[in-house]
Amino acid sequence: MSEVKISAEPRTEFGKGGARRTRRAGKVPAVLYGHGEAPRHIALPAREFAAAIRHGGKNQIFNIEITGGGTALALPKAIQRDPIKDTYEHVDLLVVRRGEKVTVEIPVHLTGEAARDTLVMVENTTLAILADATKLPEFVEVSIEGLEAGSHVTAGDVQLPAGSELAADPAVVVAVVTGAPTAEALEGETGEAAEAAEAEATPEPADA
Repeated sequence: MSEVKISAEPRTEFGKGGARRTRRAGKVPAVLYGHGEAPRHIALPAREFAAAIRHGGKNQIFNIEITGGGTALALPKAIQRDPIKDTYEHVDLLVVRRGEKVTVEIPVHLTGEAARDTLVMVENTTLAILADATKLPEFVEVSIEGLEAGSHVTAGDVQLPAGSELAADPAVVVAVVTGAPTAEALEGETGEAAEAAEAEATPEPADA
């Protein structure tokens, strides 16, 4: 994953009021910390930050140029979003160094098609890996091509990119392949549900 250069300004206002004013100015309140350094409160340009996250995901590496404060290489550790406005409320950024390995969650993409008349149940959409902070994969692919009912894929089955190590339990299930329900079975379930509903709706006879 390539680095994204982004500018930042030191923040001198804190608390909810200061954060609101920062956001109204088109910036995202953020805190930069790690490697024993004192936390630095900064403001990132909202539009550029959002574009970088859309392109690179939550594991996007930022090369941050801080006004009057040098540069820092950082990885988003926690991102708070407004679910209604779909805007970024606050970001925690972890300072990293080139060659340093970090543990991150990366998306799992299923490829291929399982055998006919099966259903694929995704148990985990991400996988924890250990990799160079500046060479994090955007995602890993897991093939389910031709898998029969009763098959499953675990974290240990996933082929990781060179330089990456599995940080999750190898036994963690990523996807399960089951047999698809037949039309007869579905019809039976529908009939049972209708009978149950009819029984509930029928009043019991009053005691004599």
